[in-house]
Amino acid sequence: MPEDKYACVRLISKPQNLLKTIYTACRTCYSADSPLNIFDCESAQDKEKMLKLINRVISSGHYSTIEHVQVSFAISNISRACSHQLVRHRHVSFSQKSQRYVKEKGQFDYLIPDTIERNPELKEKFDNFMSEISKFYLELTENGIPAEDARAVLPNAASTSMVVSMNLRELIHLANLRLCTRAQTEIRILIKRMCEELVKEEEWLKDYLVPKCERLGYCDEDKSCGRKPTKEQIL
Repeated sequence: MPEDKYACVRLISKPQNLLKTIYTACRTCYSADSPLNIFDCESAQDKEKMLKLINRVISSGHYSTIEHVQVSFAISNISRACSHQLVRHRHVSFSQKSQRYVKEKGQFDYLIPDTIERNPELKEKFDNFMSEISKFYLELTENGIPAEDARAVLPNAASTSMVVSMNLRELIHLANLRLCTRAQTEIRILIKRMCEELVKEEEWLKDYLVPKCERLGYCDEDKSCGRKPTKEQIL
């Protein structure tokens, strides 16, 4: 399935002074000066100075300094299967389209996994099955069954939308895990687009919003894709 058939993502909120906020948090840990003075004294001309300290602090594992930055994304056209994977992550806030309060009035939107999409015969059967589910769902609601109960027949393929917010530390963690080639295609594309949206505004983050093997230099998964040497090979 072409990537453009997957998630629609837009960054809708981030701190105006993201870099200065992180720098202030980092510098405060090593300065007798007040955080307010540190924040007010830094200017755009000091960007390289700020990045040098931030990179050093993050590389040392002092991740609390990037928890002060919160970003929010508007997400649509993802499957319930994908959203179920996403909501397993901690320190993230979700506001999702409710199948209890939002009643489907026709054929519901759904996502077809690319492995099924590539098989014309199975794709046709998949589409027909989605159509049958939709018809039965409508039969239930038209006979007075409330949407909160009729939704029991809706599949993981059903499309959903949500607003997702998290701090920068969690986004980096999310990217490190879900950009791995062993992650399922749909959530990998979703996280890739979330990262791309933020990198448009904060290009310096591109080196952190990567699969964890890029940061570690090796793969620590039980099964490796071969992109990097395994942890055992390194040791």
